[in-house]
Parts: sequence; C-alpha cells; structure tokens
Amino acid sequence: MIRILILAVTLIIGLPLTTAAQKNKMSKAEREAAWRAERLKKREAEKAKIAAEDSIAFAQAVQALRNGSWALEASNITFNNGITRFVTSSTNYVAVNAGEGTVQTAFNNSNISSPNGLGGVTLEGNIFGERMGMDDEGNIFFSCSIQGSSISAVIYVTLTANTNQASAKVNANYSGNYMTFNGYLYPYNSAGIFEGQPSY
Repeated sequence: MIRILILAVTLIIGLPLTTAAQKNKMSKAEREAAWRAERLKKREAEKAKIAAEDSIAFAQAVQALRNGSWALEASNITFNNGITRFVTSSTNYVAVNAGEGTVQTAFNNSNISSPNGLGGVTLEGNIFGERMGMDDEGNIFFSCSIQGSSISAVIYVTLTANTNQASAKVNANYSGNYMTFNGYLYPYNSAGIFEGQPSY
C-alpha cells in the first residue's frame, strides 16, 4: 500500500516536470511559432470583437435615421473651399429630432462674442422631405431639407456600411456654399452634444 502511494506521489510530482521538460525541448523556432500563433489568435479575437461592436453601432445608426432622431458628432469639418478644421465633437454637429434639425459649429469655445457663445453658429429649422437608400456595398444614404428663419439647406448624410462612421453635407439652397461634417452618427438620446444659443 505504501509503495502504491509513493508511486502515485512520484507520478503526480513528475507530471509538471515532464511538461516543463517538454517545453524546454522545443526549439527556438518552435517557441517563436507558438508565440506568433498565440498572438495571431488574440488579434483575430480582438478584430471579431471590434467588428461585432461596429455592427451594433451601424444597426443603431440606421434605426436612428429611420426614426428621425439622430446626431452626427463631427471630429472635423470641411468647407467648400477645401479647408478642413478639426473640431470638438460635442459642440460641432448636425442633429435631427422630433421633426426639427440643428446645425451647429463651434470653432473657438472661448469666443463668447460669437452668435451661439461657442465660437460659431447654431442654426435650427423644420425637417421635411426625408429620403433614405442603400447601395450595393451596404452604405446608407439619407437626405432631408431643413428650413428655418436662419437656415435653408439640404442635408446629405452618408453612413459607411457596418460602422457608425458618417458624413453630413449641409448644402445651402441659395448661396451654393456647403460644409461637410465628418464623424460618427448616434441615436439622438445617446449623443453627447451641447447646444449653444440658437441664431435667429
């Protein structure tokens, strides 16, 4: 009985040693290959996670456009002369909610003398003529008109397939000038936007 116990203990103790010895017997090339395989596995898992999150964000963005309740937070704005300015997303946006639209710029948050107190303008109006479609690659196209005392324009939104990355071109009806807001589109209620003083 004692011999059996000693043999069992020896086997249990010997297993980790055997495994460690096997690892030590691996060549440098084999260890490097195993490390690369593990790294690749982790990268693929991370890519799958990001793709799943992007897919959810895309579905939420599409539904927000359909519901007429969304906000595109811009990380940069491009003007019709080709100049691009990087901006703060919470105060530079195009938004639509409950039949009303807002286009806001804020290029200098310290400039309280600007029309909206944020270094830019805040233009509001009623939304009408909404249209929505999708191309063969899954990109979503949305357009609507916005009409108010300080704005008359058409908004063209492009939502990139399988992500909530989007752009919104605001094309003035009479001057022909336009601005393109580039950023990410969210449901209105979950957007982190801050509105300044509307311009009238």
